[in-house]
Order: sequence, then C-alpha cells, then structure tokens
Amino acid sequence: MWESPSRPVAFVCLALSMALVGSYVALSKPLAALFPVFLLAWLRFGIGAVAMARWLRQTPGDAPLAPRTRWLLFLESFFGNFLFTLCMVTGVSLTGAVTAGVTMASIPVAVALLSWLLLREQIMPRTWLAVALAVAGIALYAAAKPAEATTAHAYAWLGQWLLVAAVLCEAAYAVIGKRLTAVLSPKRISAIINVWGFVLSTPMGLYVAWQFDFAAVSLPMWGLLLFYALAACVWTVWLWMTGLRAVPAAQAGIFTVLLPISAALVGVLALGEHNSALQWLALGIALLGVVVATWPARKA
Repeated sequence: MWESPSRPVAFVCLALSMALVGSYVALSKPLAALFPVFLLAWLRFGIGAVAMARWLRQTPGDAPLAPRTRWLLFLESFFGNFLFTLCMVTGVSLTGAVTAGVTMASIPVAVALLSWLLLREQIMPRTWLAVALAVAGIALYAAAKPAEATTAHAYAWLGQWLLVAAVLCEAAYAVIGKRLTAVLSPKRISAIINVWGFVLSTPMGLYVAWQFDFAAVSLPMWGLLLFYALAACVWTVWLWMTGLRAVPAAQAGIFTVLLPISAALVGVLALGEHNSALQWLALGIALLGVVVATWPARKA
C-alpha cells in the first residue's frame, strides 16, 4: 500500500496545485480567445489522456475498481471537469468577472460544509478562522476591481445561480477526491477522471472541431496549448490528490485562495496588469488564511 505524504509535503502539493491553476488560467487567456470552449476542453483532455496513458494501469497499492469507486470517479470528473467549466464559463458571460470573483470566494466555505456533512470531518475553530480570512480576502479583491463597463445582462440572475452551481461543483470535487484517495493512487485517479472528461467533451468537441480552421493556429499557440493541457490535466490534479491523502478536505479547500493570488501575480509580472494597494491588501488577507490553516498546532 502506498504511503501518505507528510503534512508539510501535503501542504506544498496543495499550494503548488492551486498556484499552477492560477498560472495557467491567466496564461490561457489567448487560448480562450482563439479556441471555442468545448474544443479547448476536448483538446486539453485528449493531450492529458496521451500523457497519462501509463497511469491507467492498476498499481500494487490500488484497490480493485468496485462499482462504487467507478461511480465516484465518474462524478469526480462530471462535477470537477465538465459541469464546473460549463457553469463557470456561462455564469461569467452572463454576469461579469467581479461578480464571479466574489461568488467563487465562497469555495472554501462550501468545501468545509460538504466535508462536515458528507465526510463527518471535525472542523477546528482555527480552520473556520482560516476560511473566513480566505473568503474575506478574495471577496475584497474582486470588489476592489475597476467597475465593468458592460451593461447588465437580462439573464444576470441565471448567471449568478450558475456561479453558485460552479462553487458547489468545486466543493464536490474536493470532497469526492478525498474519498477516492483512500482506495486509489493519485496518479490513477488523475488518469481515470481525465478519460471521463475526454468522453464527456468529445461530442461537442468533435462538432466544433469539424468547423474550426486548425491551420490558422500558430506554433507558439500550440506550445501554449500543450503547457495548458499538461498543467490542467496532469500536474495540478496529481498534486491536489497527493495532498488530499494527508489533509482533511476542509483544510485543503482553503488552498483554493492561491488560485486568484497566483493569477494576479502572473497578470502583473507577465501580462502587464496593475493592482491597487487595496487589492494587494486583499490578497495578503487571503494568504493569511493559508498561514493560519497550516500553522503547526501546539502539542498537548
């Protein structure tokens, strides 16, 4: 049976996973402008399937794939990959980036509540304090962004509910992942849920690909697509599942605040964006939540 990593190593894995997510989200803006959403998802999962083909085989530490485990693997991909992307992209298009940022700040709360309800995790007061700091920091960062020039969409209420659904999908991804790490290795989990993501995105991916002009894509964009696919499907999922083996789901959920923090840093350092003093303060508050959650507890 494979061993769980130590707590410090697990914290590093979770932090690197969310930092990578924020990085590739920021750097993939040109990809989102070039490729339709379903085609980009299909290509991403296809590249990931090739990269993780060897991870699909059962390792000595893995339990047999029982019907319940197969069902959980499907739900992990359906909520965390397919439905989350659909709700998030559509919700942002109907509302806006600021509204999405404030809503997505509630992910640590949703993860903590679901882990308490479904996993029966005992959540310590310090974890709740860390969750409060993370939510307050990210919500303040989103609210401090310049006002959007777009007019209100007629279906903004629907977009708001879709963003709430995206939050619940991400929370389900963390909680189901915690269940799966008890019976399967992080590598095999990553490979199987990626295959399900490829299957779910294939119908629309093929339909859009039939009408897309691939010859118009430059070589640097193909290179960026390769990085995006490996980061999104391989590295981040494997790191996240590895960290979940040794950390409660509620505590791991706090690390999701590193996603907007790393995205903001990439935007400033690589894309020439600018943050106000209030936004930097907000990111500092969110980062303080991670420090509180990971600070070593005193021994009795």
